[in-house]
Amino acid sequence: ENSLHPEQRVKGAENMKIILVFLFIAPLALSARAEKDYSSLDSAASPETKSRFAMLDDVRILANGLLQLGHGLKDFVHKTKGQMNDIFQKLYIFDRSFYELSLQTSEIKEEEEQLKQTTARLQINNEEMKNLSQEMNLKIEDLIQNKIQLQEQVWGLEDKVTKLAIIHPSAQETEEISSLKAFVEQQDNHIKQLLKIVEDQHVQLDRQHNQIMELEDKLNHIELQELAENSFTGEQMEPEAIPSFVRNATVVTHKSEGAAPDCTALYNSGMRLSGVYTIKPNGSEAFDVYCEMKFGSSWTVIQNRVDGSLDFNQTWDAYANGFGDLNEEFWLGLNKTYSITKQGDYILRIELQDWKDNKRFIEYAFSLGGLETNYSLQLSRISGSIPNALPEQTELRFSTADRDLNTINDFNCPENYLGGWWHSECEETNLNGKYVAPRSKGRLDRRKGLYWKPKKGRYYLLKSTKIMIHPTDLKSFD
Repeated sequence: ENSLHPEQRVKGAENMKIILVFLFIAPLALSARAEKDYSSLDSAASPETKSRFAMLDDVRILANGLLQLGHGLKDFVHKTKGQMNDIFQKLYIFDRSFYELSLQTSEIKEEEEQLKQTTARLQINNEEMKNLSQEMNLKIEDLIQNKIQLQEQVWGLEDKVTKLAIIHPSAQETEEISSLKAFVEQQDNHIKQLLKIVEDQHVQLDRQHNQIMELEDKLNHIELQELAENSFTGEQMEPEAIPSFVRNATVVTHKSEGAAPDCTALYNSGMRLSGVYTIKPNGSEAFDVYCEMKFGSSWTVIQNRVDGSLDFNQTWDAYANGFGDLNEEFWLGLNKTYSITKQGDYILRIELQDWKDNKRFIEYAFSLGGLETNYSLQLSRISGSIPNALPEQTELRFSTADRDLNTINDFNCPENYLGGWWHSECEETNLNGKYVAPRSKGRLDRRKGLYWKPKKGRYYLLKSTKIMIHPTDLKSFD
């Protein structure tokens, strides 16, 4: 009863009051009716006849009242039963949501405990490394003093050698000088080896210190990682050699002489500025691409998102041919990308930026099929600064809302998650999804947003994404 809506409780109480008043007044009315009938018919009928007619009228009135009361009670019972069913359904939904939240809380507690244990171990290692560093510093100071003394001895020997050369030294003195030079060289080599060991120790200490700082930062922020504000906290941002795309920037288009197969070939020919260039892959028509010069080479950009100004919920033909502005947000096109990658082996690099301006990347060795395979994609992770969120060693076929090739249990991925992508079991990771700011309301709408979602991890709501490719056969690749 406490779970009923207040208006429903008030209506039920009023109905019960009406029923009780009716039950109380009905006998009184019947009694008054009977007395009135007895007095009016006293002169015309015998007492036995008046009593019999009065009782029949009373029974009819009572039966009619009871019938109306039964109908009212029946309606009240049906309404109450429907309200109770609604309450039970709401309680079931609440219990299920509470159970899911309990599971997520348990997982977070387990991760926090593991991070604490790892941090404790690393702190112990850090103390040991600090002690070792102090010892190495003392050794370095001793070595420096020894080196200074040896240098002074070498200078003295050089003076002696000069004097001996002038006065024609004897064979014994020459042998002594040679032995001293050999000793000095040996000591100098020993000092260089020790200095190299010390440098290696310092590098290892710095690496351990960075790991400890990262883990401590994760522990301090683990409770703040909510679904709507997930970010890549706790690590250094990846430096950018050259600023990426800026909206409303002046369009820069470069026309190169000859037919360059991709951006890397343009870089090798002397091009050093990021911008729009014309390339002509082998066996393909010439077309424009955006070349980003960084890491001592050039990358061909196939996707760029920075502010949500372009709607990526496009048709199959749009994704095949490309759409957008190469100096702002765009999708290069599956046909053009395939014409580039079929020339050889390429690396796929995905750069991500969250709403706190932290940047991460991940790189894959990949292969891309043509139209006959629905541009199937196969990935194999190489490196990166974020957990993988795309299936590896699996053939992923590209899908759009108007051409879905991965419908599972009557659930259309592109239609529900918005934007064409290499969907796999309708996972949440879709870098062509709807652009959503972190303050957007509504859980279902947010899950349609621009997310990076590892299989066993949280949602990372993204502010910008960039997908680039680079050939693997160049020594300059980093």
